[in-house]
Amino acid sequence: MAVVKNKTTKKVIVFGSFDPLHKGHLDFFRQAKELGDFLVVVVARDEQIIRTKKKELRIKESERLKAIEKLPMVDKIILGDKVGEYKILEKEKPDIIGIGYDQIIPEELKNELKKYKMIRLKPYKPEKYKSTLVHKVKSS
Repeated sequence: MAVVKNKTTKKVIVFGSFDPLHKGHLDFFRQAKELGDFLVVVVARDEQIIRTKKKELRIKESERLKAIEKLPMVDKIILGDKVGEYKILEKEKPDIIGIGYDQIIPEELKNELKKYKMIRLKPYKPEKYKSTLVHKVKSS
């Protein structure tokens, strides 16, 4: 999907595993879309999730992509880089980075990301819709 960026278009980008996709993520996308005109969702690679979260996948990246592609508020969906997950910012040139309420920005990236406007989004029923909790319910 190509983007023709004009002076009034605001591009918002968000990152996440979305493993599994749940109502908290849908609200995350809704909030992010309200920040601009064009929403880009970067889906973490399978190996990146295993490496950073030190846990097994519930849903493969191809399936996570398919689920998010169906969402009307998402304008573009891409897989993250295999190395340096935030390198995609140089290519996409977002106006705003939407940060999940529980997302942690690694110390080594904080200085590099200062050039972007970052907005922390609000949780949506975190006692119910958090990936670790959703997985426990499905496993029971």
